[in-house]
Amino acid sequence: MRLGEARRALGFASELYGGKVRGLVDVHVRHNEFARLRSVVDPYPVYEAIRAAGRFVETPNGHLATADHAIAEQVFRSRRFGVVRPGAKPVDNAFDRSFLTRNPPDHTRLRRLVAPAFSPQRLVVFEDLVEQTVARLLDEARSAGSFDVMDALGMPLPVAVINALLGLPEPEGTALAEYGATLGTAAPGFRSMRHAREVMVAAQRLNRTLADVIDARRADPGDDLISHLVAAEGDGAEAIRADELVPLCRMLLIAGFETTVGVLGNAVDALLDRPDQWELLTADPGRAAAVVQETLRFDPPVQRTGRVSFDDTEIAGRPIAAGQWVNVLIGGANRDPAVFSDPAVFDLERTDAGAHLAFSSGIHRCIGRPLAELEATIALRSLAERMPGLRRAGATRRGNSTLVRSPLSLPVRAG
Repeated sequence: MRLGEARRALGFASELYGGKVRGLVDVHVRHNEFARLRSVVDPYPVYEAIRAAGRFVETPNGHLATADHAIAEQVFRSRRFGVVRPGAKPVDNAFDRSFLTRNPPDHTRLRRLVAPAFSPQRLVVFEDLVEQTVARLLDEARSAGSFDVMDALGMPLPVAVINALLGLPEPEGTALAEYGATLGTAAPGFRSMRHAREVMVAAQRLNRTLADVIDARRADPGDDLISHLVAAEGDGAEAIRADELVPLCRMLLIAGFETTVGVLGNAVDALLDRPDQWELLTADPGRAAAVVQETLRFDPPVQRTGRVSFDDTEIAGRPIAAGQWVNVLIGGANRDPAVFSDPAVFDLERTDAGAHLAFSSGIHRCIGRPLAELEATIALRSLAERMPGLRRAGATRRGNSTLVRSPLSLPVRAG
């Protein structure tokens, strides 16, 4: 290893493990509740402790966090907050999340280019694909008898849909999704040097393959989103620059399956823990849409996000300085008793689930929400119709990330 590389590796290791030590101090010495979210498997008791401490709590680095639904919605909708501090240094290209980490006008420009792909007209086209894919996957799962919901349905369904949306060929599409899933594990931070290496290798392979697909679409365009984005490439005010194409396609690939995977896994996990709720669904599979909304409220895949204040302001009597971040605890806000009755109860018959903030709000609300809800609704409805005797075949296994919450493994028997 060259001297420069060795120094960078040493610096990275010092930062990584120094951060772990600081995290332990924040939790066990300073007793900072927000810091506990770095390591717990179940974040909901932490959210309740944060709520009990006040409408805002301070984070170890002097920023703020809230589990208050009204404050969360106000921050999401306010144009005085954004997703990146103005003038901030650009992130490494391998981890650029495109318009998810852009303020207007770049956010507006890039989002506008993608929006037609998620229009109601396009969703009608994808409905048949989702139906056919779910039927095929459940046929294969039933023939096996016992299967893992995540491997058999949760991952392959959204991968098939996002591949069709982007126009990614097989088997390259599945490989890209695997790289994307690995890259997504870095969102809460690197766990170890080995994890960092795995993520960097996945990022390099994902970027290289996407660049090849983009080049191929330049030479031979089709009727897919990547082709449409390539057609919009240029230097004009509304165009997409060449260096923005790979980050945008990468973001769509990762976001395109991350939410659906989480909703499906969390929904099935919640239903199998509550036989009365599973029976409600099997008795009337038309309740699948209600299951999706209640899951998004009760146990959303994306648990928290951040917004930074552009100037000195005040919310709920709390001064917020320019450049100060507000960590919005979506999972906590979705269980705010000021908005939801019996918020810790999973209830398909509740009437207030639609007030959840699982997809954020304001100009940064999730653009893929209709497609994710469509996929999850069809999958859960079909599961209830075809496997009403579904039951557990082992314990659900979850990772320790409380940023993106989804089962890693959920073994079941078809029944």
